Amino acid sequence: MTTGLDDLYQEVILDHNRHPRNFRALEGAASGEAFNRMCGDRVTAYVRVDAGVIADVGFQGSGCAISRASASLMTEAVRAKTVADAAALIERLHQALLSPPGSTVDQLGTLAPLAGVRQFPIRIKCALLAWDALRAALAGQLTSR
Repeated sequence: MTTGLDDLYQEVILDHNRHPRNFRALEGAASGEAFNRMCGDRVTAYVRVDAGVIADVGFQGSGCAISRASASLMTEAVRAKTVADAAALIERLHQALLSPPGSTVDQLGTLAPLAGVRQFPIRIKCALLAWDALRAALAGQLTSR
């Protein structure tokens, strides 16, 4: 990663960790949980879907700066997206973070700084934890109709 991208990665992670967006439970929303047995990080994602569009999203949990920042970024990235678009974004992020460091990361937009996690393979699961919780919440939302 270039120095500029390194700096952006650190700046984004620190900002979202210190000031997480949408750190809250949503009453009556579908929820999904993910747990990292390696470090103890735990995230619950909450999602409210209206007519196939994510109307509101939040998260709660405890964990490292990367898992918390990724969850915060996630809430901003998926709000107002269709469920299908959110599922595609989850898949793109998984593919990007599991690709080798230095490989090109496309179509992540504001989530591109998360690709910096690839430099620290042990932390990839931390970055994906909230996204796995969101995937579970969306699956619950679809089955609870």
